[in-house]
Amino acid sequence: MPELPDILLYQHSLEQRVRGQTIERIRLASPFLLRSVEPPIKEAEAEVPEPPVWALDCNCSVCRMTGFLHVMVPHQCFELLTGRDALASYRFGTGAANHLFCRYCGVKSFYQPRSHPNSWSVNANCLDEPVELAIEQFDGANWEQAKANLDAQD
Repeated sequence: MPELPDILLYQHSLEQRVRGQTIERIRLASPFLLRSVEPPIKEAEAEVPEPPVWALDCNCSVCRMTGFLHVMVPHQCFELLTGRDALASYRFGTGAANHLFCRYCGVKSFYQPRSHPNSWSVNANCLDEPVELAIEQFDGANWEQAKANLDAQD
């Protein structure tokens, strides 16, 4: 498992490639943050809206500590092609969210969020292709109120 400074350097490098770029679809070639992990999950693909792609930056303890940047992809636009057996699930609290992570390295590249039951949340920091993002802050530290605010926008 890579050390934290290596992951922070990777995130910084990825941010330089991602910010201000545009895409027409998401192609997640691997759910691993770093390529040194075996066995790799080959790919997953998802169609996304025209850029900039809406993303949530959550400050809950899990997202804040792991650097998860949420890009919501409707279930019908996401297909995991291989590697399902490399994923493990973790649920806590209400159990509504299904946190999927690699059972070999622990990286969580996508999961089923409680806040968006009809979408997968894909971690923009795990994408291979550059993405132009429109980032909205989500106060996950005060989840119930933040979810109510999000629902009021719809």
